[in-house]
Amino acid sequence: MKKRNVVIACLVLVALIVTLMACAGSRTQESAGEYMDDSVITTKIKAQMVGDDFLKSFQISVETFKGVVQLSGFVNSQKAADRAAQLAASVRGVKSVKNHLIVK
Repeated sequence: MKKRNVVIACLVLVALIVTLMACAGSRTQESAGEYMDDSVITTKIKAQMVGDDFLKSFQISVETFKGVVQLSGFVNSQKAADRAAQLAASVRGVKSVKNHLIVK
């Protein structure tokens, strides 16, 4: 009976460890919490761009990974590209901004 309880306890411990490891992030993969944080950052940046009279007419793609924001798309001036990067950097939780906007 005691041996059975020890085996069950070990199995539960292994299951717990595997579950915790599955939720952990790595260098190339986000944890569940990081994914949620990045989704919030992306949503806030997009909302600010829609509310900005200067930027709302452009189709700017916003992607966030572990707090690093990447902006891509086309704008008509360097001023618009700079404004988008400045706006993205102002959002809480943003570590850095990679501005890949193309001026055409």
